[in-house]
Amino acid sequence: MPRLDVSDIDVQFGGLQALSQATVSVDHGQICGLIGPNGAGKTTLFNVITGMQTPTGGQVTIHHGDGTTADLTKAAVHKRTRAGIARTFQKLEVFNTLSARDNVLVAAELRQRWDRSGPPPGERADEILERVGIADVAEITVGTLPTGTARLVELARALATEPLFLLLDEPSSGLNEEETEEMGAMLRALVGDGLGVLLVEHDMSFVMKLCDHIYVLDFGEIIAAGAPAEIQEDPQVQAAYLGADMADENGDSDG
Repeated sequence: MPRLDVSDIDVQFGGLQALSQATVSVDHGQICGLIGPNGAGKTTLFNVITGMQTPTGGQVTIHHGDGTTADLTKAAVHKRTRAGIARTFQKLEVFNTLSARDNVLVAAELRQRWDRSGPPPGERADEILERVGIADVAEITVGTLPTGTARLVELARALATEPLFLLLDEPSSGLNEEETEEMGAMLRALVGDGLGVLLVEHDMSFVMKLCDHIYVLDFGEIIAAGAPAEIQEDPQVQAAYLGADMADENGDSDG
């Protein structure tokens, strides 16, 4: 089965070491969490994986089930999309003047440019809208939708490229408790079909219930990795992150 390996990533901005030897792996059919204090470098690491930030060291690779490996370290964003990486953003990124269906159709049509083996883009868009649970708002302009629904549009658009690995930056942001539960159930269903998910999230209850494996990033370094129970009991993690009062934190300035 495919595996995304992000190995020994260094990122330096002038004299600031934003990431230092950061290493994470995500298997197909697995949900991994990436947590840590504000400014720890989480979104920076996401940007490296998706090609929006060039690392000063390290490697990004996808290992396929047939034994082949795709080295994406220096690949452009569109090549990573074709290789099977998609993402959503902490700050909602949708086409506000388009309908929900047209947002998803854009990505479905993009996918068809390099792979015509699947259903027609319109059919694919309708299938994904149905699966994500927003078929009833398909023709509504996204800019008029509630935040929680718009996040589902962004998720649907990412899924329309048929990724192997999906990176989610604060997927529960702006969602109420019921919507958060529904998001978790949907992600579980998606990984049940083989998708690999890496998510950045501040809602610790959401993370601990949902994730199979968690990485903790602090000052650009991975300080712990393990199952949720192991992370909760780790003294270093408690001191750096879990022991802090996170109740009033709603975002991650640099990730």
